[in-house]
Amino acid sequence: MQDLSTLGRRVRHFRTRAGLTLDQLGRELDVAPSQLSLIENGRREPRLTLLTALAARLGVTVADLLDDAPPSPRAALEIALERAQQGAAYRELGLPALRPSRGMGDDVLRTLVGLHRELDRRARQAIATPEEARRANTRQRLRMEEVDNHVPEIEALASEDVAAVGHAGGALTHRTVSLMAARLGLSIVHADDLPHSARCVLDLESGRIYIPPASIPGGHGLRSLALQAMAHMRLGHGEPQDYADFLRQRQDASYYAAACLMPEAAAVPFLEAAKKSRDIAIEDFRDAFGVTHEAAALRFTNLATAHLGIRLHFLRAAGDGALVRAYENDALPLPVDVTGSAEGQILCRHWSARRAFARTTRTTEYFQYTDTPVGTFFEATQTGTTEAEEFSITLGVPYEESRWFRGRETQNRAVSRCPDLSCCRRPDADSARRWGGRAWASARVHAHIFSPLPQGTYPGVDDRELYEFLESHAAAPEE
Repeated sequence: MQDLSTLGRRVRHFRTRAGLTLDQLGRELDVAPSQLSLIENGRREPRLTLLTALAARLGVTVADLLDDAPPSPRAALEIALERAQQGAAYRELGLPALRPSRGMGDDVLRTLVGLHRELDRRARQAIATPEEARRANTRQRLRMEEVDNHVPEIEALASEDVAAVGHAGGALTHRTVSLMAARLGLSIVHADDLPHSARCVLDLESGRIYIPPASIPGGHGLRSLALQAMAHMRLGHGEPQDYADFLRQRQDASYYAAACLMPEAAAVPFLEAAKKSRDIAIEDFRDAFGVTHEAAALRFTNLATAHLGIRLHFLRAAGDGALVRAYENDALPLPVDVTGSAEGQILCRHWSARRAFARTTRTTEYFQYTDTPVGTFFEATQTGTTEAEEFSITLGVPYEESRWFRGRETQNRAVSRCPDLSCCRRPDADSARRWGGRAWASARVHAHIFSPLPQGTYPGVDDRELYEFLESHAAAPEE
């Protein structure tokens, strides 16, 4: 049954249309007028027998009464106002509910409903602050750790879509991705004027996926961008309701793209053979499927525990040691703040993710064993560079799992006592005495941490710029 407010207003609409008062209808149905009033005001759900009797007397069907559409534009406004006043934001104000009277004009109702909608929009915007974004991101990371970063439903969907275009193995070509898009009624168009805040744009009206002419530095390949756009359709995504929903959709879309580029049916046998040979290497996995090192390492986290029985961790770190992205199900002691968020925290300087930056030659992976308070870990780190900064990609496992990996013979070893502050954060006593009060550093401030995340229909995207882009391309011929 639809909500009681709509049902009550539909009963009232058909009663007044029939020219009956509450008293007259109550006498004919042997029901107290007060009971009918409660039903019409959405405060009581009628029994099916009464609903049937009401429909018969009012000359309509039960389906007419149960229709979820408001019976009139006026009723729609009244329902919208009632629902707005039932929301948490309004209840927190401690104000009494305002019930629209017959004398209240429709223009007044429209103003009140519009005001509530704007207040709700602003309340939703306030949620997407850096603080809330970090909390939402932490919840998402913990959820994925609980399922070992493996989502069977998306795996099955990706396998089905890849098989449908006849892909049998090896790297997924751009042509194959185009065929996958065509199955969804989409074409891929390269555009060099994408909104600065958008990686790609999915135009549902024109059936186009707009992607940049070249891969984005740092790892966003064109195939992956197109597949992520398709994922939003295949996974039934709608407009995100909040920042947590946005993050979930983004991660699911990225998962789908990776599962298409490195299909489970081909990737698992490849990795099982490497494990059997005790020669697992992310660089081999990367090259076999023609993806970036980061994409291969992340995809390995999807499959390693579920199919190989290997627990592990993944880290992406910036050149200054700040953690950009993390995943672990092997008890690695990630640095976290009081909210449990790891992103943005500084990694221990003794971990492989940071020591790899010290190498003069960085063309190959750096291997290291790291002793921590919870055990020893084997790690393989590859460094890279974007236009903005250096970064490192680390894939690590507990010591007992190192026997499956290339590079396990390394003599590189380090000891980390983190989160003990004396490991990385506090200077030794002699240095503290020597320099305490005699030096002053001007700290680098990241101004974006003081501002809410960019707001709009699509979190982080400039809506005005997006819509201007779509308008300019709507009538343009396909390239």
